[in-house]
Amino acid sequence: MPIAVAMLTASVWSIVILRGRKLSDRIDVYSRSAGNANILYMIWIFVLAGAFASLAKGIGSVDATVAGVLSVFPARYIVPAVFLAACIISMAIGTSVGTVVALTPLAVEMAQNSGTDLPYMVAVVLSGAFFGDNLSFISDTTIAATRTQRCDMQAKFKANVWLVVPAAALTLCVYAFSGMGITSDAVMVSSATDWLLMLPYLLIIAMALAGVNVSVVLCCGITLTLAIAWTRGIDVVDTMTMMGSGVDSMGNLIIITLMAAGMLGVVKECGGIDFILGFFTRHIRGSRGAQGAIALLVGIVNLCTANNTVAIITVGSISREIGERYGVAARKRASLLDTGACVVQCLIPYGAQTLLATALAGISPAAPWMHLYYPWILGVIVVISVFVKRK
Repeated sequence: MPIAVAMLTASVWSIVILRGRKLSDRIDVYSRSAGNANILYMIWIFVLAGAFASLAKGIGSVDATVAGVLSVFPARYIVPAVFLAACIISMAIGTSVGTVVALTPLAVEMAQNSGTDLPYMVAVVLSGAFFGDNLSFISDTTIAATRTQRCDMQAKFKANVWLVVPAAALTLCVYAFSGMGITSDAVMVSSATDWLLMLPYLLIIAMALAGVNVSVVLCCGITLTLAIAWTRGIDVVDTMTMMGSGVDSMGNLIIITLMAAGMLGVVKECGGIDFILGFFTRHIRGSRGAQGAIALLVGIVNLCTANNTVAIITVGSISREIGERYGVAARKRASLLDTGACVVQCLIPYGAQTLLATALAGISPAAPWMHLYYPWILGVIVVISVFVKRK
């Protein structure tokens, strides 16, 4: 069942079980929750992110970035190079799906020409794609986690770095060691890297790291990308069409976000949030227990919804209340939410990213599972962080 249909069913049922009020009053509760200022701000950012990602891909910035990263690596290091390229691209564009679309065809071609196991190469791309999805300033999961926890993006980034960077470094070492046997000529992208096309992504990263508001960052990224496109002779109408396509692509996510927020508002009105809080806090003993409950809760919901952003939005308010009750800092809550959801999303074979990557490669969705080292390493580091750093 599509997640939008599941959310629609749950939303209608939540209104049905809100007893003791007129139907118009029940719908009003739902609508006011869906129209919350934090939810709407999140949606505006989704729109900008969709427009930028589609425009940058349309003018060739993704291909240029891929070429730029891969051109500096010798053939025997092609596996760690693909992983690093996926990390950098996903960090820049803020979407694992976009990274999968950009790199999977290249990884398939490399695997076929070098005799490398195809599921292994697909797993390399998926692992790197989730690095940026978890850490990027413009990722929808980052936006959702920071907004629901009322946390500054820079603070969440600093907390997340201590989790994902060690995991990525260890994964890079594993892929470097296991991929050293590749010596034949893997097909590369064009040797003539167009560094100008990489500027939009470099600008996004630089401004985000400088602490500039994400809306301003995305607007500047779109402006620079448009300027490059027009100087290259790309028609104005074509660039607008690219942006429109990007905005359209966010439609399903926006609808799901609105329905999830409305449904949670009704659930809270019914006392459901208090029930879940009581259930998950019954055996919590201090900050460590609260952190474990937050990571477990978002992981379970992600397992059911197969969408890390929806999972974060769904449990965001619950996690904030648990964290505030037991003194878990907002940056830590946001980091646990984002990381816990990404770990599960990367491992499930029915997630959108895995389904897309394996469809492009023509293999079973379960085939890359045994080569997904990154989420397992990241999961272990998350558990360690709960015990080592209390807040």
